Amino acid sequence: MYDAGLCEDIVNIDVSEAVVRQMQERSASQRPRMSYLQMDALHMDFPEALFQVVLDKGTLDAILADEEEATLAKADRMFAEISRVLQVGGRYLCVSLAQAHVLKKAVEFFSQEGWVVRVHQVSSSGDKQQFVLPIFVYVMTKFKKVPGSAAQILEICPEDQDKPTRVESTERLLEAVRDRQHYALLRSQLSKASSVEQLSLDLCSSESGSPRYTLHVVDSPSMKLSRDNHFAIFIIPQGRETEWLFGTEEGRRQLAASAGFRRLVAVALHREQHYEGMAGIQAELSGKVMELAPPGLPAGQQVPFLSVGGDIGVRTVQHRNTSPLSGEYVVEDVKGDDKCYFRRLIFLSNRNVVQSEARLLAPAPLPGQKKRRRDRKKPCPTEPPSAIDKSYLCCEHHKAMVAGLCLLESADPLPGAPLSVLVVGLGGGSLPLFLHDYFSQAHVVVVEIDPSMLEVATRWFGFSQGNRMQVHVSDGLDYVANLAAEASAQYDAVMFDVDSKDLTVGMSCPPPAFVEKPFLQKVKTILKPEGVFVLNLVCRDAQLKESVLATLREIFPLLYARRIDGEVNEILFCQPSPQRPRQPTELLALARALEGALRQPGRPWDSSYVLADMLQAVKIL
Repeated sequence: MYDAGLCEDIVNIDVSEAVVRQMQERSASQRPRMSYLQMDALHMDFPEALFQVVLDKGTLDAILADEEEATLAKADRMFAEISRVLQVGGRYLCVSLAQAHVLKKAVEFFSQEGWVVRVHQVSSSGDKQQFVLPIFVYVMTKFKKVPGSAAQILEICPEDQDKPTRVESTERLLEAVRDRQHYALLRSQLSKASSVEQLSLDLCSSESGSPRYTLHVVDSPSMKLSRDNHFAIFIIPQGRETEWLFGTEEGRRQLAASAGFRRLVAVALHREQHYEGMAGIQAELSGKVMELAPPGLPAGQQVPFLSVGGDIGVRTVQHRNTSPLSGEYVVEDVKGDDKCYFRRLIFLSNRNVVQSEARLLAPAPLPGQKKRRRDRKKPCPTEPPSAIDKSYLCCEHHKAMVAGLCLLESADPLPGAPLSVLVVGLGGGSLPLFLHDYFSQAHVVVVEIDPSMLEVATRWFGFSQGNRMQVHVSDGLDYVANLAAEASAQYDAVMFDVDSKDLTVGMSCPPPAFVEKPFLQKVKTILKPEGVFVLNLVCRDAQLKESVLATLREIFPLLYARRIDGEVNEILFCQPSPQRPRQPTELLALARALEGALRQPGRPWDSSYVLADMLQAVKIL
């Protein structure tokens, strides 16, 4: 600072007499106004309010080596001395590695004294840096303490931002610093290793502090290296981050292998953010993603940005609200890979899972308006339409659940036969709507615990009630228990498609209480002897899953299972009466017959999916 002309009136103190003497000899002729004194920072001899700046070059880190009571008391004495010798409006600048307990102690002390606290990140890890962890400078500005005032001014200024960001609490400030330290460690790891386990991190908006990009780093160590395939960035189109290829580790590994790059960074865009097209995203991310480049990347190497179809996709949030039972949720329209639009219901507590989905219909041409293409049965618009296509089941597990109705031998032909179905879990209403529309004599009863979901299904997914469709807003456990108490077997089919709100359990569908033995016995009670119980099971805990299957086998003599490709879902078909198990060829024939009966003349049916496919891989448990 002296040699740069920033300041010449500088007083330096140190507890070591030898260090002070050495520095005096070094600077005596070159820096005559620079002074060195032997002094303890915990007991300084200076008068009050002598200095405008107190600069600490790592002393605090050295003093606060642990969190023992005696050590914390030393820090308090040092802080008190700094406060005493510093003028109002002056600043205490502390260079630190910002260990959590060091930063917490400093922030709490000075913020409680009414000082303005700002933490600057001044360097990050890299080949030219001495430390893997970034270096910070605490800037504590002294103000007169106002009696009774509880207001705190806490700010952080990362190295890649010009302006500081205000934070609401000491905990949030500590978290922000910890995030940057974690990122520095990741950068160091990625810059030295040609292959690491797949990892993910969020880049947050400097304005809101909320996640703006989620970056998934995927290495393909078996990929043969050439000059041009070291590194690439893949932008996942908006709304498609939940698809298997982009939303799972295995899918992203396949994506990286298909792209042909040794390291691929797959970037997901967040629904709360606005993006200025692919060029804007590229300009925004170019500097940051290069920090994640693999070792050995040739100098000046151009890193390509890839995507599907060359654009960033379309996502329009139609509705956002909060339910006391389901938490915050959104209804959004997205453009799929076939350029058609889909409407989705997503619970933000589990934002990587699509709760319910429906395809949107293209608007019908106005009278006298020519059709653009006669060979397209379902033209897709350039702008999101609003009408729901009730003829199409978007969710693969819903197709399997419908296909399972071919097990009902008593209904012949099934679509036109009287059929009573109980569906627990409404969501957007796609499953009960399909049952109602395609099984012309079916009476469908839906049980939904959350009244908000009935409102969403009605307003946004084309759901409606009528003589053959009734919704009961009730807990499914209570509803089934009350029916069982009447001891009347009344349903041909009972379907459970209900999610669990407890994300700590290894089973997200259904809630554990729905697969306990006493309750399953009640489900069996309300089924007709030749009926079928269809369960959507989503369980990542292998031991828990085996326990659920064992309980089902105790209650139901016949049990079939159908895994959903690329998903965790497994659809279970349970029958209450002991029958001869049908072999896969028989099941397939039944499913084809069911599908043929559903494809009635004059009724819309999409040819892009086949219900019979859902029973090709069924196994008997």
